[in-house]
Amino acid sequence: MATTRLETRRLGASRIDVSAIGLGCMSFSGVYGPSDDGAALAVVHAALDRGVTLLDTADMYGWGHNETVVGRAIAGRRHEFVLATKFGQVQGEGGANKVDGRPEHVMRACAASLERLKVDVIDLYYQHRVDPAVPIEETVGAMARLVEQGKVRAIGLSEAAPATIRRAHKVHEIAAVQSEYSLLYRAEAEDTLRTTRELGIAFVAYSPLGRGLLTGQVPAPSEIKPGDTRGRHPRFAQENLARNLDLVHRIAAIAREKGCTVGQLALAWLLGQGTDIIAIPGTKRVDRLDENLGALALHLTPSDLTRIAEAVPPGAVAGTRYPEPLMKALQL
Repeated sequence: MATTRLETRRLGASRIDVSAIGLGCMSFSGVYGPSDDGAALAVVHAALDRGVTLLDTADMYGWGHNETVVGRAIAGRRHEFVLATKFGQVQGEGGANKVDGRPEHVMRACAASLERLKVDVIDLYYQHRVDPAVPIEETVGAMARLVEQGKVRAIGLSEAAPATIRRAHKVHEIAAVQSEYSLLYRAEAEDTLRTTRELGIAFVAYSPLGRGLLTGQVPAPSEIKPGDTRGRHPRFAQENLARNLDLVHRIAAIAREKGCTVGQLALAWLLGQGTDIIAIPGTKRVDRLDENLGALALHLTPSDLTRIAEAVPPGAVAGTRYPEPLMKALQL
């Protein structure tokens, strides 16, 4: 049973409250190098014990493996948390993932996720990537039917453009929009926030630590292990990493003044951008989980927030958020 109550924030107009810092579960499926199911179970249990009430997974993380592991971890503790998962990305043969937003796929994907997670209802169901070949109204219409059927409580979108969010919200209330948002990558997120705030939608920030960059503890490009997908992310490329670490070093001095880690400072800055923002850092380690949650105890004044933002100005990061071919699937 959870023994701690963390700060909570609401998922839009859904009446669903979650901890301001949730747990992103993607790393449990070998995305950042080898993963261990036993260690994943320990992290989820530790998160719940510490009062984390938002778990975020997706059907494409390990192509079902992640949901299966999360399903094992939450057995017997369903009442303690809000469960979010995503659909829409499908495996392409020998190439990049494809996207399927057809209503029939929505229904099939939800049924499969419910089975892997071993639950009767998904609290927050996202479209992982917008399908440019299917009108958003059709996809969200199918998601709305899942709500009517009692299989989903609230719906969300991931990496959707502001205009798409508006169209979707007219079909069914969108509770949350998920996108990458951190000190390093914030221009697109802040553009999206203008729309989500107007419509009363929560913003869930994934990679709030820049895929580890904002911890200041990242391997050199030559040391990135096989299977660690950071090896193909431009921000970690040899020609970009030194510049990006220099940005991290700029805020390290502020972190020392505040008596916290760089990662905690970055998370506190992000949460300080508005009470409609929820962060979902991921980790495979309990000690990192504890470090992340420590950001909730850090008080930053408005002048602190400004100083941190000025140390890492918008657009200063070197390298796009994803490899160029994958950038085409964002903000549609």
